[in-house]
Amino acid sequence: MTDNTDLIAEATDVLRKNDQGGYTMPAPHLYPHQWLWDSCFIAIGLRHLDVDRAQAELRSLLRGQWNNGMLPNMIMSDAPAYAGDRNVWRSWLNPDAPSDVATSGITQPPMLAEAVVQVGLKLSLPERRTWYKQMLPGLVAYHEWLYRERDPHHEGLVILLHPWESGLDNTPPWMYELHEHLMPFWVRALDKMKLTPLLGFVRRDTWHVAPGQRFQMTESLALFDAQIRLRRKAYQTNRILDHSLFAIEDLAFNSMLIRANEQLKAIATTLRQPLSPGLTESMDRTAVAFDDLWDPYTGQYYPRDFVSHNLIKQSSVATLLPLYAGHISKERAAELVKLIESEHLFGPAYPLPSAPVNSPYFDADRYWQGPSWLNVNWMVIDGLKRYGYHDHAHALTESSLEMVRTYGCNEYFNPLTGEPLGAKDFSWTAALAIDLASD
Repeated sequence: MTDNTDLIAEATDVLRKNDQGGYTMPAPHLYPHQWLWDSCFIAIGLRHLDVDRAQAELRSLLRGQWNNGMLPNMIMSDAPAYAGDRNVWRSWLNPDAPSDVATSGITQPPMLAEAVVQVGLKLSLPERRTWYKQMLPGLVAYHEWLYRERDPHHEGLVILLHPWESGLDNTPPWMYELHEHLMPFWVRALDKMKLTPLLGFVRRDTWHVAPGQRFQMTESLALFDAQIRLRRKAYQTNRILDHSLFAIEDLAFNSMLIRANEQLKAIATTLRQPLSPGLTESMDRTAVAFDDLWDPYTGQYYPRDFVSHNLIKQSSVATLLPLYAGHISKERAAELVKLIESEHLFGPAYPLPSAPVNSPYFDADRYWQGPSWLNVNWMVIDGLKRYGYHDHAHALTESSLEMVRTYGCNEYFNPLTGEPLGAKDFSWTAALAIDLASD
């Protein structure tokens, strides 16, 4: 058995360096704010070191919750240096935004219920009930918001209005939609005149990370344009949907939502507090509607366009996340495991690549178009275990830890070589390495 003592010590040091007191920033310089699903993954690792600190990490997310129930993907640092970030989002334009902190105006994958349960496993039953009681109202409000505002036709699948909400920002399905249908005319014009590289100075990410590891400049400009469109509508879903740029039933997000729904039910059961019939009916609809994202011809799951209901048949690592959702048949799970086993798809030397190796979008270095991410590996490992694929889960755990053990706690990794990419000292990599090594 591999000794993970040094790995855990290194990862623990990363979390301590990134601790801001009330929350943990994802990485120095590049990510100074608090991010929703980052804090969830961070708490899952912190529970092995200090369960009180893990609880504080998750409670701090609720300070940014909007009155309508939304949990924003970012709670802004109040440091003077980041006044520009706060002004770009202007969350105060929406009357439901909190008055004492600045936030973004969009959400992120619903990992909070999972994190609450994982932290609860470290507590005695009486302590767990107290912990669940603290978190249940905010969780219920968030899930109700998702169904009220992001499932407007009550079909069961929630929609996303911006790629940043998916967490897997520039994966092939989102970039296919952007380039084929949604690229703003002014960005196309700048690109045609070869002027987009001149605007690179406005991007903070490429000050700290090589440009080849981030969004292409045209994509970055287009997504900023999409964010400004949301701001003009004060982040009000009903107004945005009248002239929406993006409206996609995202595969990864809905996979995580199904799992989050089950964890929310478990929390309510532990407290003997039944969820409202309306919420449980919405949850049940999601589990049924999810089957519509399966394509029998390619044997994969895909996201779907909200308006046309056409599948966006561009494969990404999201096609494996129904394993984490846990509501698919054993036969479908077996099909997904075959994808993991193929070195030409999702099984290179350091799996899981964020786009299959044979995809025309595959770029081993570029953000969510090729690199391996520890948070996705963690979710797939969890799903593999629950479907009984323990050998596959063990192999994926070992390859994931080997990346971190050899190359450090980077944001993401080259799936062919293991080379570290993105931001250094990345918190969720450190936290999830601790969790996997402690299992």
